[in-house]
Amino acid sequence: MNVLVLGSGGREHALALKISESKLLKKLYVMPGNPGTSKFAKNVDINPLDKVEVLKFCLRNQINLIIPGCEIYLEKGISDYFIKAGIHVFGPIKKAAKLESSKEYAKQLMEKYNIPTAKYEVFKDYKKALKYIDENEVPIVIKYDGLAGGKGVVVAFTKEEAKLTLDKMLVQKKYGDSKVIIEEYLEGPEFSLMCFVDNNIVIPMPICQDHKRLLDNDLGPNTGGMGIYSPVPIIEEKDIDWSIKNIMEKTVEALKNEGILYTGFLYGGLIKTIDGPKVIEFNVRFGDPEAEVLMPKLESDILEIIDSLRLKEKIEVSWNKDYVLGVVLASNGYPVSYDKGKIIENANEINNLYHMGTKKEFENLVTNGGRVLFVYGKGKTLLEAKENAYRDIERIKCKNLFYRKDIGYKSINA
Repeated sequence: MNVLVLGSGGREHALALKISESKLLKKLYVMPGNPGTSKFAKNVDINPLDKVEVLKFCLRNQINLIIPGCEIYLEKGISDYFIKAGIHVFGPIKKAAKLESSKEYAKQLMEKYNIPTAKYEVFKDYKKALKYIDENEVPIVIKYDGLAGGKGVVVAFTKEEAKLTLDKMLVQKKYGDSKVIIEEYLEGPEFSLMCFVDNNIVIPMPICQDHKRLLDNDLGPNTGGMGIYSPVPIIEEKDIDWSIKNIMEKTVEALKNEGILYTGFLYGGLIKTIDGPKVIEFNVRFGDPEAEVLMPKLESDILEIIDSLRLKEKIEVSWNKDYVLGVVLASNGYPVSYDKGKIIENANEINNLYHMGTKKEFENLVTNGGRVLFVYGKGKTLLEAKENAYRDIERIKCKNLFYRKDIGYKSINA
């Protein structure tokens, strides 16, 4: 089949590389792609949000399958548009994408169908939100209701921090003119649980543990993710099985009861509390950086999985038993402001590397985003995987990049 992956980051690089290994693949395109994807696929310089131009391309090139990488594409109704044009899309329709694009909608759905999550209140009015902060204890969690590129969540440990966050979101409208969700702070280890989904078929993947905070020891602001590993030894198998049945499968069933058939990747950001696993957030696409550690673990043919789901046939999926640990190399100043165009040396010498925010400038590879590169290591133990990842990172030369030194410490030191 002819396949089009939409996006340009590390998630799309990892997905596309795995697709390139499929025996079902005829031609692979990535739109717009990055310097990494250009090595094994055809990059296409078209804006994925330009639906008309993308459709023209699909018709000219007889595209059979589209996989949208980014949540913005899904929120804008990419899937609806191309499904109407007769092209199979492995990604949810706009109504289903509200599970990520509106945290209020997600909370209401979980509340209605008794899916475990934190207690919450919704605020549009700044003064009412301030009053709520004054009347409740910290730490407390504040979330922007819409999409914010993975940066719209603040865990406030002081009331001053909470009030500054409210000012940023409701007064300055940093992420747009929407509401905020204020919810109770949950204690416990977090983990990401992703599934391949089509209608009633839910195929879980191995769990991961992301490191959202910018700095070592989980300090600094939240980011889109600074590093990750899989599997996660500190989460028991019984908790994973429970979460699959009572969270992931239950959510797909809840959407179906609301008249929404879900197709695509479903991401559950979960936390194991003293009361059991609960939902922190849902995403309606493959996680980033989760994709970058899960694709090296996948042994099955990913196009066979997606095609079997399309045909409503459940398929056995194989994963290797290796530990995979990956680290994000980010631009100095991320996640606030940062320079672009800084030369990166030696990246092409490393096999276990994905491009997150790079571009070619003449003959040089240069930085072109906040999160720039993702380097991973594999091993029979988590420590071995970590050592392999950091050994390769040391080979990369760029004056403008930094990274966390402690990815995986929670499980290694448990």
